[in-house]
Amino acid sequence: MDDPNLLVGIETSDDAGVYQLTPDLAIINTTDYFTPIVDDPYTYGAIAATNSLSDVYSMGGVPKTALNISYWPKDQLDFEILGEILRGGAEKVKEAGAVSLGGHTVTSQELMYGLAVTGVVHPDRVVRNFGAKPGDALILTKQLGIGILTTGLKFDKVGADVLPQIVESMVRLNASAAEVMQKHCVHACTDITGFGLLGHGFEMAQGNGVRLEIFVDKVPYFDDAPRLVKEKTYTRAYLANTKFLEEAVTFTAGVSEEMRHILMEAETSGGLLFALPETEVDEALAELHARDCREAAVVGRVAEASEAEIYVLG
Repeated sequence: MDDPNLLVGIETSDDAGVYQLTPDLAIINTTDYFTPIVDDPYTYGAIAATNSLSDVYSMGGVPKTALNISYWPKDQLDFEILGEILRGGAEKVKEAGAVSLGGHTVTSQELMYGLAVTGVVHPDRVVRNFGAKPGDALILTKQLGIGILTTGLKFDKVGADVLPQIVESMVRLNASAAEVMQKHCVHACTDITGFGLLGHGFEMAQGNGVRLEIFVDKVPYFDDAPRLVKEKTYTRAYLANTKFLEEAVTFTAGVSEEMRHILMEAETSGGLLFALPETEVDEALAELHARDCREAAVVGRVAEASEAEIYVLG
């Protein structure tokens, strides 16, 4: 699309589109939806909404309005279940300080739910998924392993005590992380979802041809994830991510097979990954830990390269 007010389009597979309305105001547009990953309808709605809102936060913006998107198997489920899903979504939208404006439901054989979200940002404060500079540190704000653990739950491979842990992560808005990010000189940001840490990291590297070096021993993850990987627990997205990244990622000898899997695995409503100067790391981490991002950690650095690539260092 050729429009001088289109600040962010599809050219770098960014998390959302951005369109400038005035010299001081741009809107962020994004949408996302998926099938249930937990049994409770209210919790499913809250997770899906949190995931949809995350794209606005990763662009440095503030959510303002949301529209529900739902695919409903009306002959298979009670209508009250849809009400609980929408209630879960609406309450997360309210928590984000935004407003639910309605939406659209279509009859389908498979249940899906999510949001189309509009946010706002100053045109000069848009954060893209590229622009990371050599010497930058990489901060990740949530633990990895959601895709592995939710799959494990489906097959009764983990105890019921694990569910509250992963739900807390998935329904935690990235609002605090975005506020901290905007206080610092962040050069690039993306949220970690279906392509996993390495997939979204590679998109960050592709934007301006740098190398991301990931410190495997610094990456936060849920305790049960390595065991589940050993038990061959994975998502279909993991297989797709592995094929997509086979020429882009280099693992050193010290990286275990379990951690290779965790870094490739899909996440749902994951944290933010952002690049910022080393001089700002300590202050940013302290602010994140003081908010609701207690597991936030420096997980890597940015280096010069002849082409985009990722090195995972053991």
